[in-house]
Amino acid sequence: MRRFAALSLAIAAVASGFGSQRSAAVAAVSQAPVQKVRVIQSFPHDPQAFTQGLLFDGGFLYESTGREGFSSLRKVELETGAVLSIHRLAPSLFGEGLALFGNKLIQLTWLNGKGFIYDKETFRLLGDFAFEPEGWGLTYDGRRLILSNGTPELRFLDPVSFKETGRLTVTDGDRPVMNLNELEFVRGEILANIWMKSVIARIHPATGRVKSWLDLEPLVRDNSRGDTDAVLNGIAYDARGDRLFVTGKLWPKLYEIRIE
Repeated sequence: MRRFAALSLAIAAVASGFGSQRSAAVAAVSQAPVQKVRVIQSFPHDPQAFTQGLLFDGGFLYESTGREGFSSLRKVELETGAVLSIHRLAPSLFGEGLALFGNKLIQLTWLNGKGFIYDKETFRLLGDFAFEPEGWGLTYDGRRLILSNGTPELRFLDPVSFKETGRLTVTDGDRPVMNLNELEFVRGEILANIWMKSVIARIHPATGRVKSWLDLEPLVRDNSRGDTDAVLNGIAYDARGDRLFVTGKLWPKLYEIRIE
């Protein structure tokens, strides 16, 4: 389950303290400031969902879940967490990042080198595309798809041809940021989960610089229940309502948060 990745980001070396102590420790090794978040409200979330991609559109959540034999594409009711529609991937596939382009949902797989295109309303498969080397997170900035693969390098793809159009290296000061995972484009910046970490990076889309870190350790502590796989992963933005949502793999809750 991605145990191979090298956790070379300096922030990864911070001891897993809690609350303000952890924020101070992160700030000591990071060149970007650390911000706290405030929970506005929480919602139920399927604790069996290994969340890999998340987005919000038209009043509903759309979620990509992972693990071979359990991967899926879902339409989820925000208020209840009920799964309204589900498309199950082949047992050999590991679902990953998810983005919306027009009326099409675009879903990555991890090691299979293949992405899928679905009709958003019916989940009917419209096509597929190839990419390399891995798929982790995916989002759409209004012009390009942005793909992460666990390295510090984000890749830009044309949303029609899926050809690569550019790359962006993400850094915290002069240090590359490893393990970029689930992505969301929010108010002109890229938000990224860092695999196995309790922070979200706010990334400048032109320079790749981390503008700040969002510290979500309290939410991780409340939802991990001692399971090392139950990590923070899943960012969705309601542009119309200006609401930001986060959750994690196997978490029983999803949260609306506000940056302090």
